[in-house]
Amino acid sequence: MGRNSIPRSPSKMRPMSYGQGGPQSQWDPWKPNSQQPWTSGDDGPTPDWAALAEASETRNKRRRLLFIGGGALATLAIGTAVAMAVVSANGSDEANQPTSSVPATDLPSASTTPSFAPTSAPPPLDPKEFVASKAKDTAPNGPDLLFPGTQLTMGSAVYKKGPKADSTTCTTGVQGTLPKVLTANDCTRLMRITYTKDNIAVTVGVAVFDTEAQALKVKSQADKQSIVKALTGGDVKAFCDGAICRSTTNSYGRYAYFTITGFTDGKDVTTKDTAVFTAGDDLAEFAFQRIRQRGEAQASAAAAN
Repeated sequence: MGRNSIPRSPSKMRPMSYGQGGPQSQWDPWKPNSQQPWTSGDDGPTPDWAALAEASETRNKRRRLLFIGGGALATLAIGTAVAMAVVSANGSDEANQPTSSVPATDLPSASTTPSFAPTSAPPPLDPKEFVASKAKDTAPNGPDLLFPGTQLTMGSAVYKKGPKADSTTCTTGVQGTLPKVLTANDCTRLMRITYTKDNIAVTVGVAVFDTEAQALKVKSQADKQSIVKALTGGDVKAFCDGAICRSTTNSYGRYAYFTITGFTDGKDVTTKDTAVFTAGDDLAEFAFQRIRQRGEAQASAAAAN
């Protein structure tokens, strides 16, 4: 040591501080601006994580209860406002009435069937009514109107139209017992027309009366000898002139209609000659259809008016 040196006693060094002084703040993970304490090694205490988690869960539960309570209050407030609006719309007097006195609606109950006023159209007119009496059957008539065209097709069979006749003296076109039957029931007109197919010829005769009752009597009074005369001429050779032929009788409305069918070569008709029976049935059916169509046309015209 030198002369001027003064011996110094040893001294303790102060620890160095970084930042502000003062007490260290506590760290709260849910509190803004709080700082987490840190330590190096084992110098400081370790945070109590279980206690922090429990505190966080308590705060979350409190918030959920507040949210639920607030939502219930808001719903209750909205319901109250709607109820008040309904009461205001119905008026104060009606709102105070008991339920049983509120007017009922007009809606039908589920167990009842609604009733409607009848709107269906009246039933169509009966075609037969317009051919059942002279009073209603007023449309023009005649052989060519009742049997139009130059030929007739029934199924696969084609019949060629031949001679025709029309007379107000019914007895001139019939034979056997039929003249007496027609006269007794006041026949006013007889129309005849003949159709042919191959060597078969059919004459259909239509007798006209004033009423349906007269035509029905002719149908019931006619017998096997009540026959319409075969009508020949032109390309149609004589048939059923002394030969055995097949005949039919029927009626519809104020019309009675007859057929006679045979061979143009003079042969007799037997039960084995099915083509003859078919031809006679076809012309009888055609006569019925044409008379009915006459009634339908007049019924339609009456309904349109």
